[in-house]
Amino acid sequence: MAGDGIGPEVIDQAVKVCDAVANKFDHTINWTPALTGAAAIDAVGEPYPDETHEICLGADAVLFGAIGHPRFDNDPTAKVRPEQGLLKMRKKLGLFANVRPTFTFPSLIDNSPLKRERIEGTDLVFLRELTGGIYFGEKGRKDNGDTAYDNCVYTKEEVTRLAKKGFELAMTRTKKLCCVDKANVLETSRLWRETVQNMEKDYPEVEVSYEFVDAVAMRLVQWPNSYDVLITENLFGDILTDEASVISGSMGLMPSASVGEENYLYEPIHGSYPQAAGKDIANPLATILSAAMMFEDAFQLKEEAKMIRDVVNRSLAEGIVTEDLSGDKKSYKTSEVGDWLAKNI
Repeated sequence: MAGDGIGPEVIDQAVKVCDAVANKFDHTINWTPALTGAAAIDAVGEPYPDETHEICLGADAVLFGAIGHPRFDNDPTAKVRPEQGLLKMRKKLGLFANVRPTFTFPSLIDNSPLKRERIEGTDLVFLRELTGGIYFGEKGRKDNGDTAYDNCVYTKEEVTRLAKKGFELAMTRTKKLCCVDKANVLETSRLWRETVQNMEKDYPEVEVSYEFVDAVAMRLVQWPNSYDVLITENLFGDILTDEASVISGSMGLMPSASVGEENYLYEPIHGSYPQAAGKDIANPLATILSAAMMFEDAFQLKEEAKMIRDVVNRSLAEGIVTEDLSGDKKSYKTSEVGDWLAKNI
């Protein structure tokens, strides 16, 4: 699903790289394109059409570009929005866990706005709950539109299934898990904390900490390498993961996955960046690294995933990068970066 803005351009490069890896390891990838976002609204009047949903259900994994268009952003009265397709897709596919890694690249560590000594060695993963909370609660207006409300609702089951993935991921890493909440104020957060506390006995090897969201927001820029796996609810996760993405030096570098019990979707964390659409200047590396996550997790092809990550690191070290990373050195076009990666694979 290429989506909107720069989505088609970065997806093209990811497909190019995936096909190069598949060719090298004698795999065959069957790609099926599907419409979503503003492109789908323009074509069929719906941001996540039923036909797209059926294609996703029939796929082993979904590679997704970006969603959004300024003509909808600037119209608060629009009845149908591209982002509605995103929420609908997550809900219908049961993609309840957003997996957002944050790590540093040795050759780019000085690109970060944070000091080298603060961020060196950072390698953390957020698991953000994706289909509950305030984004999906009852919302509306009253008092002739002068009062607005958004309700945040969570069930124990929703918390448990997200936390279970967090504990399992922590077991494969350094066995540290942080539950991020606002339990001193919010009842939903107290449910989160209580549920995770009750699960600790099932994972005795995992060291669990509980921190308020405002404290985590502060510590992410002070000592990000003190964290490993963090779990949190939808709104907190949305904000904190964007904050964490700056650590690496560019939002154009961070991959992500949205997973459920049966379906898997992989996407860059950046948006549709409409100002760059069609200019062949967007950074494709986050999408390509998302494809590496797809090989590793959805397909269980770890060697292939490593090959993608290794060649991306080489491109960064050798300066084969788009203009957002090139500084005063030569920059390469989106398609040229994709060509270089595929050729070197």
